[in-house]
Amino acid sequence: MHVTIKHVAKKAGVSPSTVSRVIADSPKISVATKKRVFETMKEMNYQPNIIARSLANRVTYTLGLILPSKDEEVFENPFFMQVMRGLSVYAKQKGYYIMYNYCRSEEEEVETIRHYMDSKWVDGIILTSTRIKDKSVDLLMKRDQPFVVIGRPEAQRDKVLWVDNDNVMAMENIVNRLIEQGHRKIAYIGGEQQFTVYRHRLRGYRQAIEQNGIDWDDRLVVEAEPTEQKAYEAMKQMLKIINPDAIVGTDDTVAYGAYKATIEAGVLGVAFAGFNNTPLSIYNNPTISTVDINAEKLGHYAAQVLIDQLEKNTTMERNIIVEANYIERESTLDYVRR
Repeated sequence: MHVTIKHVAKKAGVSPSTVSRVIADSPKISVATKKRVFETMKEMNYQPNIIARSLANRVTYTLGLILPSKDEEVFENPFFMQVMRGLSVYAKQKGYYIMYNYCRSEEEEVETIRHYMDSKWVDGIILTSTRIKDKSVDLLMKRDQPFVVIGRPEAQRDKVLWVDNDNVMAMENIVNRLIEQGHRKIAYIGGEQQFTVYRHRLRGYRQAIEQNGIDWDDRLVVEAEPTEQKAYEAMKQMLKIINPDAIVGTDDTVAYGAYKATIEAGVLGVAFAGFNNTPLSIYNNPTISTVDINAEKLGHYAAQVLIDQLEKNTTMERNIIVEANYIERESTLDYVRR
């Protein structure tokens, strides 16, 4: 069925002329009525191109969230769920909705963002990651679309709203602590260097190794897709060449994948550490030391700085660094000795 303004008006409980005024962003229509009508339009998928092109200044009270992952991976990784909870709670308090989309590649991400902007269904966009040369950031800046990044862009940081941890320092703290415990052959398993978060964490690892006078060993560094399975496969290959005495993963699931490979290979006495403070790090036996990056706070502040920009509130900072806390738990070495 072709949806018309009359259909939208009937379902929203208003007159067709009210729907037209809402579309035109008339100041005579209340905020509550606008929200109800826009929600109905979304439900009924009412977005004729002629209207979409004419509504450059329309307010929808909706934020578009880009998740750079397959849908099943999003629900397997607690980081995204925690970020989404922080975003949703704050957005709801301010009267905004969240529209989210999964993107399996950078090209799909750019296309989704372009659709968000062209359809005029969102007021601002939230990116949950950033690349070194990020096409999504470039497009958003070119189109002058309000957006925020969870992560720290490499270029034009002063012009971009972003929320992040100090990932260099967080990784440096982990490696320094492992060195204090007597570990010297510390392996690093992280994500691809096209993402700034993994580049920063590798930088922290390198700084800690060099500052402690330990010779750099390429055999102990692996950059791969940051999943449990890829970490497991990478660790199996590493163990054919060298046995580390400690392993740091850029995510708890990565650390756990490496842990499974070492146990399967019969390599004991290895300490493990990861990031994100997921239930996996707590309930694994032995437990895994981890960095709590306060993902829910990252989501909360991302929504806050973006909504502040949309509502022309200039008192909020444009860039926020959220504290990351190292949580030290029993090491595999302690576990094996008992």
